[in-house]
Amino acid sequence: MTSFTLELSPSLAPFPYAALGLAPYLSEAEHPSRPFTYTKLDVTLSWSPDAKEATLRDAQGTEVKGQDEIVRVLSRAGGVGGEGEEKGKIEEFHTIASGFAGQSFPQVTAQLDAIDEHLAVRAFLVDYRLTSADFAVWGAIKAAPTALGILKKNAHPHVQRWTAYLESLPSTAASLAALIAARSNKAASKKAASSFQLGLPNAVDGKVVTRFPPEPSGYLHIGHAKAALLNEYFAHHYHGHFLVRFDDTNPSKEKAEFQQSIIEDLALLGLAPDATSHTSDHFDKLYEFALQIIKSGNAYADDTVQEQMRAERMDGIASKRRDATVEENLARFEEMSKGTEEGQRWCIRAKISVDNPNKALRDPVIYRCNPLPHHRTGEKWKVYPTYDFACPIVDSLEGVTHALRTNEYRDRNPQYYWMIDALGLRKPDIWDFSRMNFQYTLLSKRKLSALVDTGAVKGWDDPRFPTVRGIRRRGMTIEALREYILLQGPSQSVVNLQWDSIWSLNKQKIDPVVPRFTALATENLVKVTVRGAPSPAEVKDMPKHNKNPDLGKKRTVFGADILIEQEDAKSLEDKEEITLMAWGNAIVRNKTVSPEGVITAIEMDLHLEGDFKLTKKKITWLAAPSESNQLPDVTLLDYDYLITKPKLEEDDKVDDYLTKVTEFVVPAVADANVSKLSKGDIFQFERKGYYIVDAVHDGGKRVEAVRIPDGKAANIASKDTSGAADRKPAKGKQPKKDKEAKVGKGKAPADGAKGSSAPGLTDKAPAESKNSVHLSEGTKGFEIPVSTKMFVAPKVYGSEAVETPVQTKMHQVDPVYKA
Repeated sequence: MTSFTLELSPSLAPFPYAALGLAPYLSEAEHPSRPFTYTKLDVTLSWSPDAKEATLRDAQGTEVKGQDEIVRVLSRAGGVGGEGEEKGKIEEFHTIASGFAGQSFPQVTAQLDAIDEHLAVRAFLVDYRLTSADFAVWGAIKAAPTALGILKKNAHPHVQRWTAYLESLPSTAASLAALIAARSNKAASKKAASSFQLGLPNAVDGKVVTRFPPEPSGYLHIGHAKAALLNEYFAHHYHGHFLVRFDDTNPSKEKAEFQQSIIEDLALLGLAPDATSHTSDHFDKLYEFALQIIKSGNAYADDTVQEQMRAERMDGIASKRRDATVEENLARFEEMSKGTEEGQRWCIRAKISVDNPNKALRDPVIYRCNPLPHHRTGEKWKVYPTYDFACPIVDSLEGVTHALRTNEYRDRNPQYYWMIDALGLRKPDIWDFSRMNFQYTLLSKRKLSALVDTGAVKGWDDPRFPTVRGIRRRGMTIEALREYILLQGPSQSVVNLQWDSIWSLNKQKIDPVVPRFTALATENLVKVTVRGAPSPAEVKDMPKHNKNPDLGKKRTVFGADILIEQEDAKSLEDKEEITLMAWGNAIVRNKTVSPEGVITAIEMDLHLEGDFKLTKKKITWLAAPSESNQLPDVTLLDYDYLITKPKLEEDDKVDDYLTKVTEFVVPAVADANVSKLSKGDIFQFERKGYYIVDAVHDGGKRVEAVRIPDGKAANIASKDTSGAADRKPAKGKQPKKDKEAKVGKGKAPADGAKGSSAPGLTDKAPAESKNSVHLSEGTKGFEIPVSTKMFVAPKVYGSEAVETPVQTKMHQVDPVYKA
C-alpha cells in the first residue's frame, strides 16, 4: 500500500479543500461509487500551523507542493484520475477548477450555470463514479466565497445536490470537522500566546520553577483554578517544573480530607504537578530561621491582645514589647514552643516598621502558638509560622524561581522580599495577576461554608457552586476552563466577569463532539397518530451527530404512534405542514382538545415529499413506548445564581440577597439510547440544550441530567422572578442607584430599583377590534379610519395639536390632500 503524508495549515488561503477531501476518501474502505479495481492509499493528515502551502510527502521523503499537483498525484495513485477519453474529461474539469480563483461575479455565475446544467442528468461530473474531477471542482467552489454566496440563492439545485453528497461522505465530513478543530486550536494558541507575550521576568528556558500553594482547609474554586493553571502553564511553557505545595501551617483549619480533595480537584483540572510538598516538611528549618531572625534583632515577642494589636497597627503605634532584648524574646519563644499557658499568650512579630504607609510592613506576626495537633506532624509542634513568613522561605528552599500571586497580595510583596533579605536567602521573582471574580458569585470560603452548613446547597460539589467540583459537575470542560483563564492574560485590572463568555467558550468545545438525543417533558404528553408511517414500527441506525460520523450511530424507532410535547401540540394548526425532526414532513389533520384546553390527541399524515426548508415548525418527537422500546425517565435539572446582586459589598449580609428558588426540575422521558449513558457523559437534547449526566439509576431506567449553560444571554440571566421588595438590603445601607438597578425583561428589579414611570397598559388586549377615526393633522385635516386590537394607552404628549413654526427658504407648496 502506497503511503503519503499530507501536510496542511488551517490558515492557508485559499484553502486546498480538494486535497483535504480526496486524500481521506482514497484512504477509506471501498465506496459504491468507486471502480471495482482501485488502489487503496494510506494518507496521513498532518496539521502544521507554519506551513506556507499544501505539501504531499511519500514514504521516501519525496515532496509535491501545491494543491493542483497533489490532487493529480493522489488521483493517479488511487485510480480515480481516469484513462483515455475519461482522463481527458477529468483534466477539463481540473482546468475549470483552477480557474475559479480570482474570477468576477458574472464569470463565477456562468461557471456554476454550466456545471449545474451538466449535473442535471448526471450524478457525478465524469461517468458514473466519483473521480478527482469531482473533488477538484468541489474544492474550488468551497474555497471561493463568491461561489458559495451564489449557491445560497438556491438557483443551482443540481450543484447543491452534488456538493451535499460529497460533504455527506464520512471521509469528507471527518476531514471538515478536523479542519474546524485545527482552526479552533490555532486561534486558541494564538490568543493565549499573545496574551502572555510579555512572559515572566528573568525566565531562563529549562530552569523556571513555579508553585501553587493551596491551604488544605476547603475545596478549590474557580479563582484557585486560575492560579493553578497559570503556574502550570508558565512552568511548561519554559520547559521547567510545576510544584504543588500544601500550605499546612494552621492546625485549627486544616484537615487531611481537604488535602485529598485538592489533589482530586487538580486532577479534575487535568493538572499533574512535577512534585508535591508541604510547608510542614520544612517546620524544622523554619524554626531555625525564626531563631535566627530573633537573634539578629529583626523580630520580637509580643503579648498584646489581638484587638489592641490591630488598632495599634492601623494607627502606627509601637507595641510596648518592641524594644525587648534578644534574650527576653528567645525566652518567650521557648515558652511558646512548649505550648505552656504562658507561651500561648505570645506571638512573634517581624520588626520592620511601626508607621510605614504600607500597613503590610507594620510589624506583621510571623509565628504563633497553637496547641492543637497537626494533621501530619501530630503533637510535635506547638508553634507554627504564618503564611507571610513561611512562603518566601520555602519558595527559596524549594528552588522556586517565580512566585505567581494575585495582585491582592501586592502590598505584601515588599514584606516577602524583606523576609528574604533579613535571612540572606535566594530571591525569587514575583509576578502578579488579577484575581478572577464573577458576577452573582461568592468566592469567600467562609461564605461558601455557611451555605453548605445551612443546607442552602447540597454540598461543595453542588452545580450552583463556583468550586472546581461544582462547575465540572455542571458540565464545564477542562479545555474551555483552561483556554478561558489563559485568554485573560496578564491583566492587572480586578473586574467582575460575566459567566456568559466562559460558558459560550465551553459550548464551542462540546458542540462538535457530543451526541444528540431527544427528550420530552412528561406533563400532558400528546399521543400522535401518523398515517403513512411504518407499521409495525421500524428501527433504523441514525448518526448521533450529523456532522461528526466518528460519534457512531443511535437506534431510532419510527412508527405510527408517536409522542410530542403539549407546548408543541398547542402551537400546531389544522392542515399545517410541519417537520418531524430526523424523519420528514407531516400534515396536521385533526386535534382533540379537552374541556380544560389540553390537547389529548393529534392525527397527522406523513408527507416525506415535503421540503423541510419551507416549514416554520420543527418538532421533536419519540415513538410511543412499547415492550421493545422502553423510554427511560429523565429528570432535567437547571440552576440559578445563588445571590440576586451582581457584587456583594463588604457589609452586605449574604442572607439578604439569597435567591429564593435556585433549582428547577422538569420530569421527562427520553429515547432509549439515553439509558446507555454513564455519569459525566455530555450530550445535547435537541431543542432543549446541552446536558451532563449527573446520576444513573436502575441500570439506566432513570437518569438525572444537569443543563449546561450555553452562554446565551437569555439562559445566563437570573431566573429569579420573586419580587425585589421581599429582599431587604442590610440595615442602615441604602441601595445604590447605578447600572445594577436596571430592570430586565422577565427579571425582578434589583434591590432598591424603582419601576418604570411609563404609562400603564391594560391587563389584556381588547377581545374585539375597536374602530376609531384619526385626523391627519391632530385636530383637523382629513379623516383616517383605524381598526385595531392593540392595547389602549394614553398619548404621551396629549391629544392637542402642537404648533411647530419652521423657518425655511423652500418653495411653498399646498398639501396634496388639502380639503
